[in-house]
Amino acid sequence: MRIPFITKFRVPASLEAVTSRRAAAEVGPREVGVKATAVEEIWHAVERLYQTAMHPAIQLCVRRHGAVLIDRAIGHASGNGPHDPPDAKKVRATPETPFTIFSAAKAVTAMVVHLLDQRNLIRLDDRVCEYIPEFGAHEKQWITIRHVLTHRAGIPNLPPRVMQLEQLKDPAAIVRILCKAEPTSRAGRQLAYHAISGGFILGELVRRVTGKDIRSFLHEEILRPLNFRWMNYGVGRRDVRKVAINYFTGPPPLPPLSILLERAFGVGFRQAVEQSNDPRFLTSVVPSANIVATANELSRFYQLLLNGGALDGVRIFDPRTIQRATAEQSYFEIDLTLGAPLRYAMGFILGAQWLSLYGPDTESAFGHLGFTNILSWADPERQVAAAIMTSGKPLLYPQLYYAYDIVRQIGSACTKVRRSTARKPVSLPRVGP
Repeated sequence: MRIPFITKFRVPASLEAVTSRRAAAEVGPREVGVKATAVEEIWHAVERLYQTAMHPAIQLCVRRHGAVLIDRAIGHASGNGPHDPPDAKKVRATPETPFTIFSAAKAVTAMVVHLLDQRNLIRLDDRVCEYIPEFGAHEKQWITIRHVLTHRAGIPNLPPRVMQLEQLKDPAAIVRILCKAEPTSRAGRQLAYHAISGGFILGELVRRVTGKDIRSFLHEEILRPLNFRWMNYGVGRRDVRKVAINYFTGPPPLPPLSILLERAFGVGFRQAVEQSNDPRFLTSVVPSANIVATANELSRFYQLLLNGGALDGVRIFDPRTIQRATAEQSYFEIDLTLGAPLRYAMGFILGAQWLSLYGPDTESAFGHLGFTNILSWADPERQVAAAIMTSGKPLLYPQLYYAYDIVRQIGSACTKVRRSTARKPVSLPRVGP
């Protein structure tokens, strides 16, 4: 029975028919200390979320002790959205399908900035206007790089014209708009999630310091050495059609949350979903919002951090750089944009004992969420690096519990590892990225 005003897609009769897995990449659960039945419970949780008809495609990759435990997808990357005609060409989602990760990009952007600090090109407590002098207008001269990384810059709301699709091709114009913007609070005073604005500032910082745009710098300094296929800001025009389509689903967005998000995004909720599929968005650089990746690659990025900055014999970060990046900065303050008590580091959202994005008893975990029900994280105590991708974009919906149940099942399956007995990452021939 369909509930009025709830936007859903058509769930196929056979889940197995729309399920894909990279079986050759998945290790035996016992090799990494996990019960086989626990792995199936994790996947059953994914199937239950899929059956809510909120997400036309879901992708999950879980690494444990450095080995791939799960790398699977369910649903369709395109052709089975709520308003797609029944005879539309349906393209199955696979573990190789790239998704736009939205705000989960913030953690990657943050690590680019931390790499600059590691190389002594900046200091995190430097004022932004030392590198972008015009940014100091309207008393923004006190905003530091740390303030931007921790959502304390006082400029959480985005002027509407910034996210006009044609505007995205002119980064210099976006920077000029942000430089002229007036802050809503004094730097460092209030914790308020900067959904889009902070990324543009950090992207310009990278350009001023290195002489390269942040897309090129990320590719040259992190992605190419580690042989990533995706994981950069947007895609080339020839790859646009390969990216999973995002669909508005769920109940209609209502105030006050819809108003808060519109101020933060610079566009309305439904418009944000529609714009995310536009080639102009997918080929631009939006440092806080438009990295395109697979769950496998995003979890691999977190494995890099979990390993202390080295992966497959290549060192990118110093261990102390990661320790600094993931150190708590907010101490459970109420986020004035999201209205929730969250623990922030410099670019990451931290876990907690109870109110945690990553399941219960995950105080050591760090990661980031993405719009909406996208999640990526590392849990050092469980030696887990994981990513969940979803193509449905509901704001709030009754079955949200099923999304949380996935991370709960992962935490339950991958028990904590004592530091003295923690295994070394499993060394296996690499299958794909």
